[in-house]
Amino acid sequence: MEQSSHPIRKIHVIQGECQVVTEPNVVLSTVLGSCVAACLRDPGAGVGGMNHFLLPGGDTSRNQESERYGAYLMELLINGLLKRGARRDRIEAKLFGGARMLQGLSDIGAQNAAFARQFLANEGIRILAENLGGTHGRRLEFFPVSGRARQILLPQNSSIVEPSPKLAPKAENHGTLELF
Repeated sequence: MEQSSHPIRKIHVIQGECQVVTEPNVVLSTVLGSCVAACLRDPGAGVGGMNHFLLPGGDTSRNQESERYGAYLMELLINGLLKRGARRDRIEAKLFGGARMLQGLSDIGAQNAAFARQFLANEGIRILAENLGGTHGRRLEFFPVSGRARQILLPQNSSIVEPSPKLAPKAENHGTLELF
């Protein structure tokens, strides 16, 4: 855990959400299957955030559905960072998720991962680390100010159900990865 004189405050980011924070005692968390979470930060400005998207692109003119799409949520996250003092040339990224959760159907996880990589490349934002693909869901924690990220792989046969923000999921530990 991060060292701070204040207790850690956890904010759960669900599908279609984006959070941007400047407080060092905040951890952003989410649970991912085929969805992707982009974790971005500007270390110079002390600001960072996370999004959680279900599908790569899409028609963002339909407002009620646009929050599901990566294109909308990536723009929202980057603009949120810039509004809080980030500079585009200092923004760095970590990407997680994009698992293949169901065999025999299109691999939406791979599409989400490819979209996230291409979007960041087009924006000139460097990817410091990623853990994408595979067949396991993930529980992710990201400390947006320090940039530290931790993921716990979920059991391979578990179904990913978006938890209520009040009910954090309990997961078996099938492998932990920390990225600094």
